[in-house]
This record gives sequence, C-alpha cells and structure tokens, in this order.
Amino acid sequence: MNNLRTCPVMLLIISSISHYAEAFISPFTMRQYNPLTTLQASVAVSNDVKGRVSVIKRVLAKEYTSFFDPMETQYYADDVTFEDPLTSLDGVASYQKNVDMLAGRTLMGSILFDDAKINLHNVSGGEVDSNDEISDITTRWTLRVTAKILPWKPTATFSGISVYKLGVIDNSVKIVGQKDYWDSINLRPDASGSYEKVDKSIALNDFLGQLKPGGLQAQQSAAELPYELLRRGNGYEVRRYPETVVVEAPYTRRDEGYDLLGSVTRGMRQFAPAVMTVGENKEKSMCWYVGFALPGQDVKVPTNFEGRNGAVIKTQPSKIIGVGRFNDAALEPIVRKCDAELRKSLTKDGLKFVTGEAVQFAQYDAVYSLGDRRGEVWLELEEGSSPW
Repeated sequence: MNNLRTCPVMLLIISSISHYAEAFISPFTMRQYNPLTTLQASVAVSNDVKGRVSVIKRVLAKEYTSFFDPMETQYYADDVTFEDPLTSLDGVASYQKNVDMLAGRTLMGSILFDDAKINLHNVSGGEVDSNDEISDITTRWTLRVTAKILPWKPTATFSGISVYKLGVIDNSVKIVGQKDYWDSINLRPDASGSYEKVDKSIALNDFLGQLKPGGLQAQQSAAELPYELLRRGNGYEVRRYPETVVVEAPYTRRDEGYDLLGSVTRGMRQFAPAVMTVGENKEKSMCWYVGFALPGQDVKVPTNFEGRNGAVIKTQPSKIIGVGRFNDAALEPIVRKCDAELRKSLTKDGLKFVTGEAVQFAQYDAVYSLGDRRGEVWLELEEGSSPW
C-alpha cells in the first residue's frame, strides 16, 4: 500500500489528460504603414491561430481515444508543468512516463494497473481575442483504472476537468501548463460549479477509499442497463442513460408490482434496475427496462407485449440522471432521506434537477438475495442545465 501512496503514477490517475498546440505564424510587419493591409494581416494571423487551436482540440480528442498511445509530445513545452490533486510534475518526459505506467505500458505499470480507460465528454475554450490571446482550454472526462496488484482488484473512478494553458514559444503555440480537478473533492460548495484547490490529504483519502475491499454483494436480478458515467461527485453520481423501452404498471404493494411485470414481460430480456416512482399524491408505479438503443441506432420495441391491469409498454428518451445510493432495505424513511441528501448535494454543486415532490428509487437485487443490497434514488437533471 505504501507503494501505491508514493508512486508518482497516482497523480496520473487524473493528471492523465492531454496536450497539444501547433506552429504559430509570427506577426506580419511592413516597412510602410498601410491601414488596410495591416488590418488584413491581423485578420489572417487571428484566423490562423484559431485554426491551430482547432487542430489542438482534435489532437486532444484523439489522444483520449487512444489513451495517449502515442502521446504527441510535440504539442508540449519541454518544461510544461502538470498539477493534479495528488501531486505535480515538471517536464513532458515525466508526464509521458506516468501515462505509460498507468496504461500498463511499463514493467511497473503492468504489475500495478489494468484496464485503464478515459472517456472524454467535451472540450471547450480556446477562444482567440483581437490581440491573439488564447483562453484556457478545458476538457471534461471520466477515468477508470483497476489496481490489479491488490487481490480483490478494485477499480478506482475519477471524473473532473483539466485546464490547459497555452503559450507562444519560438513562434509556436504549445501547452505550457495543465491543472486537473476532481469532481469528488474540488468543486466549490457554493452552487457555482467552479473548482478550487484542496489539501493533498483529501485527495489521497478519496483515492485510497476506493481501494478498500467490499463485502458480500447481493445477487443482481438481471444484467444492468448500460449508461455513461459523467460524474463521480461527493456522495452521488451523474449518469447518461440511452433511449430505452420500459414496461410500466401501477401498484399498491411492491410484490404485486413485481408479479405483474414479471408475467407481462415473460419472454423479453429484462435489465436491472426496477424503478419505482411515488408521486406527490402517493400514487405508485413500477417500470422494468426491456430494451435500449445502441449508439447510432433506434430503439426496438418488442412486439410480443400483451398488457393487462394497467401495464403498458413505451419508450423513454435519453436522460441525464443524478444518483444517490443507499445499502439498506428500500423503506420509505430511508428512501426519502437519501432523496433529500441527493437534492442537497446536486444543488450545492450547481446542478439543476426536475423539481417536484415525487420520489424515484431503483432496486437492483434479486428478491430474497443475501448480502449488501444496492438501492438508489434518481433525480432527472434539467435538460440543457448541466455541463455535459
């Protein structure tokens, strides 16, 4: 464990982001002053800088996709600085060494880590003003890596942003600095959605806490509905779910809802979780997922459905969901407490959710299964209000 604490690669567990920049055309000068020509030259230089920044963004997206294999070091200053919540490095060679270790491309990395993946959500910034000053570029991402050196092989997950500062060196634009922030520890608790630096001990506890062995998990009722993890926050997650097909029915007692949906979905492939909604007037409904859209494809609705007792089949659009977790039985006081905590956490971090008093919770476990249970409270985020 001491090796895990001190190995410089841990910085990379988020500092693994990217780099870029390109050649820059030097200012155009003339012996005699000509206002029109000078203006044309200025516009040409600005347009050229904008084009090169666009190239940088494309290079960055490519590096994320390949997990920096290869890492395009020509886009960095030789003395580029890197800083993340755990540590800091100087020089592009040090950064590349740590990227390769995290990805398992070095001997030590092949012993420590496995299955490192980074998912780029978006790239923003890089605007060029009238003086050819380039604003910082920001990437938003999620990173996963498995610590295979530990017998239980835990997976650590981080989400956050990287802020890249560009500078002009020898008439070329290069990355001169990068700072990383984690959603779980660096978000300011003022609803602004901005980030701040914290003590490294907080980052270390966040990382080591994900490496602890878990207990016996209850058996899951079915394969889990796939989703894209957008944020691992402090006590919550944000996920993007694809367009889905659900079978929904009203219920009074939860076991009766399970029996009804089990009978009308017989022969269909089912996906966990089962999702229950308790409305503002205490009306209850349960839905089971029976299909989802693959990337670039339309969702397919099963044709062998025969509804009864209020059960219907329908499609649901892609949604971004805030998720809070509880491990106890899904009793009303427990669910409502988790719902209140999730609302507070999302608001603190500047995320807006669909308002209302309805409570929606999800259950993953097979009925009567033993072990730690997995229950969640869901809140749909307002469309267009999130950074994704």
